[in-house]
Amino acid sequence: MPDELTHFDASGHARMVNVAGKEETARQATAAGTISMTRKAYDMIRQGTVAKGDVLGVARLAGIMAAKRVDQLIPLCHPLAITGADLAFSFDDGQCAIHIEATVTITGRTGVEMEALTAVTVAALTVYDMCKAVDKTMVISDIRLLRKSGGKSGQFVRPS
Repeated sequence: MPDELTHFDASGHARMVNVAGKEETARQATAAGTISMTRKAYDMIRQGTVAKGDVLGVARLAGIMAAKRVDQLIPLCHPLAITGADLAFSFDDGQCAIHIEATVTITGRTGVEMEALTAVTVAALTVYDMCKAVDKTMVISDIRLLRKSGGKSGQFVRPS
């Protein structure tokens, strides 16, 4: 793991990392997060009775769209031509929670960790937006990188 912060120059000023000399490699990142809610909102999503429509279908599209626009949201991220983005949702009946996982892939000079993390975040925000009329107490939590591969730093897998 590098000891230096690459987004700062020798004077401590923010900079965009120059990736021109880096080799293009296959890279992949997977991130996850959770949105918890009341039983009523949870059951409505599961049963497909939310007035705004297919909550998880819209959240999936929002996450994919967000992964493709990270450079417009986070100042020092490079614009990337991602080659794949997939979101999966799983229900946790005991906790009235939906777990979200996003995997983003690219063949390029920089990683896609930010794209995967952003996809999860925007998918969770979309669930919130579509269900806030029923439950304003929803909590988005535990957004984290699970694993990444490719590039100079190689493989990372979050310890269990």
